[in-house]
Amino acid sequence: MKKPYRIVIAEDHRILREGLKSILSSNEDIEVVGEADDGLEAIKCTEKLKPDLVLLDISMPNMNGLDAIIEIKSRCPDTKVMVLTMHKADEYIFQSLKSGANGYLLKDATREELILAVKNVLQGMTYISPGVSEKLVSGYLEGRKPLIPEPAWNSLTHRERQILKLIAEGNKNREIGDYLCISVKTVEKHRSNLMKKLDLHNAAELTAFAAEKGLLAD
Repeated sequence: MKKPYRIVIAEDHRILREGLKSILSSNEDIEVVGEADDGLEAIKCTEKLKPDLVLLDISMPNMNGLDAIIEIKSRCPDTKVMVLTMHKADEYIFQSLKSGANGYLLKDATREELILAVKNVLQGMTYISPGVSEKLVSGYLEGRKPLIPEPAWNSLTHRERQILKLIAEGNKNREIGDYLCISVKTVEKHRSNLMKKLDLHNAAELTAFAAEKGLLAD
């Protein structure tokens, strides 16, 4: 008998996480082996359990889904990752795929589409929600927007994005340093680089930018 596919669900809203688990577990080919409520926990869970697929949201506390994808793919390259999100903006789609996501599914998907998307990704295909696919195709054809997000955002390092998120969540330099196990001086340097790259000038502007990028939990 074929073993079921093993899945980890990373979603910070418990009621939604439980709903996803119920839907996926109802399929005999799928077993939910782990759950996480933030990006860092998703990485730890993936490293420990080595699932076939991680289903994750973009907007989560501690570490957003985009950064989590990069870490998961780096540490567990054989694990597939599918984004489940409410974000339809081009930049989220492109950044997710660039980070290594194997699929992009919107939260307004039906139960049937969720199962279909998960199985497609598990079988080695890339799944993108129909509404998103249309958006991508029309973007190509009409040339409305470039397929690469804005240079300033792309220029940020993984560490700078971590610090941006922590600043936006209201943490002080010392708290950020303690959390990331780096010195306050290093935090200040990263903060300065952030502001220079993004042409932002204070914590309020950084917070607004982080919110716009979906780095803050809903």
